[in-house]
Amino acid sequence: MVESILDTIKKMLGIPVADDAFDTDVITNINSAFMVLHQLGVGPEEAPYSIEDNVGLWADFLTDSVYYSAVKTYIYLKVKLVFDPPGTSFLLDSIQNQILQLEWRLAVQVPIPPVPVVPEEE
Repeated sequence: MVESILDTIKKMLGIPVADDAFDTDVITNINSAFMVLHQLGVGPEEAPYSIEDNVGLWADFLTDSVYYSAVKTYIYLKVKLVFDPPGTSFLLDSIQNQILQLEWRLAVQVPIPPVPVVPEEE
């Protein structure tokens, strides 16, 4: 999990790591996916995680490797939909369904914090 987030997503999109022509677009879309993951309860609790370059590592975002593959796939699919959308409605539907399924599964995996008990007044 010591891979660069940006470099990983670029490789998955078929962009050479050395080619920085699309970095701004890819980074923006990665950060949008991080915001959604934060709302689902995945990642650091403080604030939505974000990257600015290829220095951000998967280990900085996830401390639990259980989510690693699902999160990596999720971010790739979210970025792909905006950056390189599929040419047919069948592929578009397939990617959107995969995204929805990953969102549901990630949300289910996040531990629910205990509800604070408020003492009753006498």
